[in-house]
Amino acid sequence: MLGEFEYVVVTTAAGLGGNAYGAAIREEIERVMHRNCSIGALYTTIERLEAKGLLQTWMGESTPQRGGRAKRMVRVTPEGMQAAKEFYDAMMRVSRNASWAVKEPEGA
Repeated sequence: MLGEFEYVVVTTAAGLGGNAYGAAIREEIERVMHRNCSIGALYTTIERLEAKGLLQTWMGESTPQRGGRAKRMVRVTPEGMQAAKEFYDAMMRVSRNASWAVKEPEGA
């Protein structure tokens, strides 16, 4: 099973689609999660997920906007999608009776 940050990285990369690369993933995590994300922790996690076969990475084209440096692009594999779905489903099951997850009856 994925850990929390692994799930966040896989889900963020999936959401960014063809625009998923290190800096974009980091910015999106910080924007949505309202927490800092060090680039070192992000790339360590990306490498671990790639070793597990849940992500694929490759070097994109270099761009003048990046001073001639290439982006490390990220794609979620089918196995990564399945792992993220299993994590999400498990969190929904374990949360179903938590007070913050229980929907108030209408008219209450």
